[in-house]
Amino acid sequence: MKIQTHSIAGLLELIPRRFVDRRGAFEETWNAEQFHVAVGHAVTFVQDNQSVSNAGVLRGLHLQVPPFAQGKLVRVAAGAALDVAVDLRRGSPTYGQHQKVVLSAENGRQLWIPPGFAHGFLSLEDATTFCYKCTVRYDADAERSIRWDDAALNIDWSHADYGLDQRPQLSEKDAEAPLFDDFHSPFNFTP
Repeated sequence: MKIQTHSIAGLLELIPRRFVDRRGAFEETWNAEQFHVAVGHAVTFVQDNQSVSNAGVLRGLHLQVPPFAQGKLVRVAAGAALDVAVDLRRGSPTYGQHQKVVLSAENGRQLWIPPGFAHGFLSLEDATTFCYKCTVRYDADAERSIRWDDAALNIDWSHADYGLDQRPQLSEKDAEAPLFDDFHSPFNFTP
């Protein structure tokens, strides 16, 4: 597995080695030793989640605040998604900036999103199956959202390769999420 860093410190993209032959394909999707070396410390996952979304569904931007702040290792098992992580760590040189990655069953890529980030994705194909490994259990009282289309974040959610340039389908909660400037981040950047 290849580990790729991004311009926002802490985000890691995991790129698997895929072995393809006449029978199909094989790839390793999780290797604790390689992951822990890349992250720099041991990470324990306590909950796996999975959602299925049709093309044009946007879920996010979501996070949990301390003491239930979650790290997430995300991937797509079927279909494709435009995945977005927003840096919410005060003092970070990339505070308020985002990283976009296309995750798909075809490319097998995964994204590690440590605590201190808001996360969301746009489903690019019908029946996109999105999988999350989480470091902390879900806690409704710790859940927060940030508006997906906040001009302060300047996230371009369009993806012409998939013909998705229209307004996405949202949950009521996501459509009414507060703005980035109204979010008082409890996260601090530690280099």
